[in-house]
Amino acid sequence: MVMPDVPRPNPDALSPRKLLLTKWTAVTPRSKEKHFLVVKLVDPEPAGSPVVAVELEAVHSRRIQVLPWRELRDTSRWMRGWV
Repeated sequence: MVMPDVPRPNPDALSPRKLLLTKWTAVTPRSKEKHFLVVKLVDPEPAGSPVVAVELEAVHSRRIQVLPWRELRDTSRWMRGWV
């Protein structure tokens, strides 16, 4: 029996709703801040709209920064996981 080709999800694709508590490494660290954790999904207005931003916490300094979640796709700035 031949199985039809089933589209498979892209393993590199990011879903904003699944970013909470994911780990990220800055390609170019600043102020000893290299490793980050997504600590919050910024809820847009009106409620129920797609997530547009995330809060990243630097592991070293505990500083919080807010950025559009799509910036995490930029491989020249971010790597998934702690490298």
